[in-house]
Amino acid sequence: MEEGNKDKDRHLPIANIGKIMKRVLPDNSKMTKDAKDLVQECVSEFICFVTGIAADRCTKEKRKTINGDDILKALQQLGFAEHAEIVRVYFERKVAQEAAAAAAAAAGGKAATR
Repeated sequence: MEEGNKDKDRHLPIANIGKIMKRVLPDNSKMTKDAKDLVQECVSEFICFVTGIAADRCTKEKRKTINGDDILKALQQLGFAEHAEIVRVYFERKVAQEAAAAAAAAAGGKAATR
């Protein structure tokens, strides 16, 4: 694979970046392609950096799988403790919603087979 393609593969899709950016801008605002490209590069680097620190933690603990706690610890280590707390709350809510949905699906499946 070419180096240029490999570099692009590690980036979030630019359309997604634009949608996220647009959410926080006033309705009449516009963004240049350069602005989206720059944010795309920054976000990708940030994800790689956080993941690298989480991976180092796993290596030290002789584990092969990065989990949510590893990401939260990496954010804290990087000085993003406030953000880590927000992410932790969001993550716990997401896990609870998924568990409730799975329980509801299982209950619905049992009721249908009776």
